[in-house]
Amino acid sequence: LQPRQVLKKNSKPNIQINTSKEQKSFAPEEISAMLLRKMRETAEAYLREKIAHAIITVPAYFNDAQRQATILAATISGLNVIRIINESTAAAIFISGLYQNKDEKNILVFHLGGGTFDVSLVKCEIDIFQVVATNGNTNLGGKDFDQRVVEYFIELFKNQTGKGVRQDNRAVQKLRREVEKAKRTLSSQYQANIDIESFFDNEDFSETFTRAKFEELNMDLFHLTIKLVVEALKNVNKSTIDEIVLVGGSTRTPKIQQLVKEFFYGKEPLCGVYLDESVVFGAAI
Repeated sequence: LQPRQVLKKNSKPNIQINTSKEQKSFAPEEISAMLLRKMRETAEAYLREKIAHAIITVPAYFNDAQRQATILAATISGLNVIRIINESTAAAIFISGLYQNKDEKNILVFHLGGGTFDVSLVKCEIDIFQVVATNGNTNLGGKDFDQRVVEYFIELFKNQTGKGVRQDNRAVQKLRREVEKAKRTLSSQYQANIDIESFFDNEDFSETFTRAKFEELNMDLFHLTIKLVVEALKNVNKSTIDEIVLVGGSTRTPKIQQLVKEFFYGKEPLCGVYLDESVVFGAAI
């Protein structure tokens, strides 16, 4: 990673990158445009045709300025935005399409990804979709769960060896990669091994990490997602919700699934790998 810092420019945050040759600053829209451009190029290489238009999904709680910034980023990347659609609405469009019965349905979309969380209640009736309640946190997701575990192992290693690794970016990145792999394993197993050769100062690092410990380190964050659901549904009777849909890789965490099920009186939420793509499918429809 290049050294970087956040600066204020034209009343907006900019990212300044310091290289060996020069300093460059980028607005958030420019960085988003780089990502969109790369995604477009990847899609074009796969499809073997040019892509000029796009439908882009955003969290339901995005305000107008955030939506306009997203459109600007797409324009910079060379894309014409046909429509901006809420992620939760897109997911609900896909889920509602699975039913032959087109009667009115209330679908709650619980979207927990790598860096953000949002929950939305979408009312669906024939071809009309309306977000009636929403809430979220732009700084709550899988990376926060990982960070708790990374901090735990950094302290454990220091207690075992007397050596602090916090300032060694390479060692911390090695640990972060292994922690993420272990987290994925713990979605289906009760323990995982973390093994890093030459972790720091020629010291190897090997530990067994359990699902119980992972849950202990992150339980307050798990409960925070439920608190945000409670706030979103403060004027809604939970019994009127027809489906709960779990979207995003972090919803594969068993404790998250358990807490959601318990909150909704034992109602089984819909979850699965294909639902991670429900936002994309819904946007395409």
